[in-house]
Amino acid sequence: MLTILLGILEEGLVYGIMALGVYITYKILDFPDLSVDGTFPLGGAVTAILIVSGVNPVLTLVISFFAGAVAGVITGLIHVKLKVRDLLSGIIMMTALYSINLRIAGRANLSIFSKESIFENFVWDKLIPDFFSPYLVVSLLFFIIVIMKLLLDLYLKTRSGYLLRAVGDNEALVTSLAKDKGTVKILGLAIANALVALAGSIYAQMSGFFEISLGTGTIVIGLASVIIGTNIFKRFTYFKATTAVIIGAILYKACVSFAISLGMEASDLKLITATLFLVILIVSNERKRRVKGNA
Repeated sequence: MLTILLGILEEGLVYGIMALGVYITYKILDFPDLSVDGTFPLGGAVTAILIVSGVNPVLTLVISFFAGAVAGVITGLIHVKLKVRDLLSGIIMMTALYSINLRIAGRANLSIFSKESIFENFVWDKLIPDFFSPYLVVSLLFFIIVIMKLLLDLYLKTRSGYLLRAVGDNEALVTSLAKDKGTVKILGLAIANALVALAGSIYAQMSGFFEISLGTGTIVIGLASVIIGTNIFKRFTYFKATTAVIIGAILYKACVSFAISLGMEASDLKLITATLFLVILIVSNERKRRVKGNA
């Protein structure tokens, strides 16, 4: 039971970091950014090839973060400068990243099991007592996600953060403030995809490998996490949206684990994800209809 719980928390926290990025595009920018299906494995590809080349695992997190930011900027430039629709911009970038990720990793599968990672290295071997070893991964992930959440919360309280919120709600307001709404969108996409790539980097180090199909369905998982979290905790005013999204990711993973425990095969994961997401959307839409009906 403890092993299952730790597994849920580990993957839930990794997806929580990714969901923070999806929260920016989906909830704040109102931008259907499908490029996250490419930037998640981008973080994994960059991390895997760097670790194989002997780069410090911690440094790979930073490099992956900025690699994701670059991908987000390109998605934004395609949309803003080339006037391509938001949905198509994400699809174009997602498709391009498939080949780019293969180029970076050099193959469709790249194992880093035998290499040091942020979770397994000589430092932890010396410092961490044996009884704490099972909880090391969860503890590190919790530390990382808290740092990312706090930094994002602080950013959203800055002038730039308020502009980011405004461009999703009212683009005309941003223009009236003599600010370029396109630049604000590009910045938002850069931050969002940077977080997604960071999650991909952490996932690759946690699982011990990079696989080209790693990002398939990432956007669905991210959206499900955001919708679950924001719908469950929207009445709790003391809950920040970023906290709700992280908890939503953990709950999503718990639902998937529960479905598998009922007898479904691990190969049915994508089917479970799609079904769960559909149920979430139906329930969410039904609640909205009831609210409008009572208004």
